[in-house]
Amino acid sequence: MRNSYDCIVVGGGPGGAWAAKHAAEQGANVLLLEKDREIGIPVRCAEAVGIDSLRLVVEPEERWISNRIKGAVLVSPHGKEVEVASDADQGYMLDRRIFDFGLVNIAASAGVEVKTKAYVNGLLRDNGSVKGVSVKHLGKDYKISSKIVIGADGVESRVGRFGGLKTNIKLKDLECCLQMTLANIKINPDNIYLYFGRDVAPGGYLWVFPKDETTANVGIGISGEFAKEKSAKRYLEEFIEKYFPHAAVLYTVVGGVPCAPTLKKIVMDGLMLVGDAAHQVNPVTGGGIVTAMLAGRIAGQVAAQAIKENDVTGERFAEYPEKWHKIQGKNHERMHKIKQAISKLTDDDLNATADSVLALPEEKRTLGNIFKKALIKQPAMLFDIMKVFLK
Repeated sequence: MRNSYDCIVVGGGPGGAWAAKHAAEQGANVLLLEKDREIGIPVRCAEAVGIDSLRLVVEPEERWISNRIKGAVLVSPHGKEVEVASDADQGYMLDRRIFDFGLVNIAASAGVEVKTKAYVNGLLRDNGSVKGVSVKHLGKDYKISSKIVIGADGVESRVGRFGGLKTNIKLKDLECCLQMTLANIKINPDNIYLYFGRDVAPGGYLWVFPKDETTANVGIGISGEFAKEKSAKRYLEEFIEKYFPHAAVLYTVVGGVPCAPTLKKIVMDGLMLVGDAAHQVNPVTGGGIVTAMLAGRIAGQVAAQAIKENDVTGERFAEYPEKWHKIQGKNHERMHKIKQAISKLTDDDLNATADSVLALPEEKRTLGNIFKKALIKQPAMLFDIMKVFLK
């Protein structure tokens, strides 16, 4: 590694890869640092993504895809299944190891220098401005200067905390998640399944995302408020014991997902945050692949232009959160309101919603109509639902 770069990106996930790529394409000299030994490992994701959404940021390669998802089925507390109406294929199951590796490879092709086993343990500062990072790489300590540091290091973002940005999150907005990749099961590979209810996943949902006919990611996310009463691990184990008693567990992953609005401040002099580090995650679904890449694209482009202008202040970087708010941030604020309303629904409310939706013609069982039925007693939510689902 050299002693100095225009831009240092911390974190080799989708958001970091895309920030690095777009900064390099605009002429910046970029170093990407990943703490783990290999890009894409460990996998900390349910791996599902919408086809149309993914194509907003990248044209998918066939080798990234483990399965094609044609539909979604919502399962109520009393066991009734509601298949969501859709006119087209809904999504992909990615292989995140191959996908993440592919994105960083694209970034490298754009000129980004990449180092793995590089643990960033501090920021270099000058009069309050971020001027680089201190990093341990393969057992040796380095201090590397840069004009801009982009933190894409996940919900636990050390970079954000090192910079003094307020990255804390309320317990009710932090989903405690655990997922097991199961083999030796029988499942319809065309649909993803989402289970709801206080006995299954309080304050969240449980998912079954097929990778093929005999393998699936089975996971759970529950509100931190409920996790203190009974662990996500126990809820998931009980579900697997009931539905997949003969399954083999190939892989287990745990982590927290920030289901909250974007942080109020995601830039400062010499520093930007991207992806989970900035809480740029859909508050209802917990999905963050595409949103991280959208944010990374904006941050990388703004960073490169700021370098050309020799202005790397927080004021100059304000262009990034402004653009983010316009394309996704405002939508996430609405989704957070909807999430808060959903969290107040009882199992009886959820069962009644399922019955009401099943009374509709199949073509009317859309996500928008499902949310309208669920929150029919909260008319103030209808505007947000229309803005999110009916545009």
